[in-house]
Amino acid sequence: MNAQTRSRVITASVGIPFLILVIGWGRSEHFTLLVFLITVVGLWEYFRIVFRDRLKERSLGILLGVLVSLSLVIPGHPEPGLPLAIVILLAFSSHLFFGGKLEGRYQRLGWTLIGALYIGYFVPHTVLLYESRDGRAWVFFVLLTIMSGDTAGYFVGRSWGKNKLCPEISPGKTVEGVIASLAGSVLAAVVGGQFLLPAIPRVESLLLSVVLSVLGQAGDLFESWIKRVFSVKDSGRLLPGHGGLLDRLDSLIFPVVFMTHYLRLFHP
Repeated sequence: MNAQTRSRVITASVGIPFLILVIGWGRSEHFTLLVFLITVVGLWEYFRIVFRDRLKERSLGILLGVLVSLSLVIPGHPEPGLPLAIVILLAFSSHLFFGGKLEGRYQRLGWTLIGALYIGYFVPHTVLLYESRDGRAWVFFVLLTIMSGDTAGYFVGRSWGKNKLCPEISPGKTVEGVIASLAGSVLAAVVGGQFLLPAIPRVESLLLSVVLSVLGQAGDLFESWIKRVFSVKDSGRLLPGHGGLLDRLDSLIFPVVFMTHYLRLFHP
């Protein structure tokens, strides 16, 4: 076992029991606070990457992302349409007055909106998922499905991966790893779903696991795309063996958003 793998195992052995404790036996406000803190750290990592030397834009981006996230995590929150519209208007207006060439300002506005939505709006969907009917079980279901797939894909990809999936974005990602990730997600969801959500048919668990796995892979590639554009290897150093918090969250963000709205439609 090399040093990186050892660090990943140690981090997982501490982080996973903590997550299980908070999700399974913690109070809802504890979980909400945890998600909010994760969101803030994710915003800091993202805007540190895209605005490395621009403190004003970085601070504004973090502030806008926090405002969006609060509209989702505050108890009794309204629908986020109004706060989201206000944040977008603030972003549009503020970038009119930042320095630099017009094209550069317009580009930085796009980076700001992406960060506020990708982190500030998407990540707090975990709270909405948690608040759904059988929400704790569904949060466990998504975590089990994605983390099992990630683990299978990581080890298979490192050991037997030869065919690159998307080398321009993620040079280390292989077709073999993606297939292993899909298989690991399906197996974990079908087996684990019978314990977590016994009322859900196996066929539904299987189909959901495929969709979640594909979205997880897309989320992983999306974050890799951001890092590739800005020439950084990791989003941070918070989690030994994994990099930053975004490096661990990337494959969970898209599945959580999908699962939240899937439940609203089909399991209200």
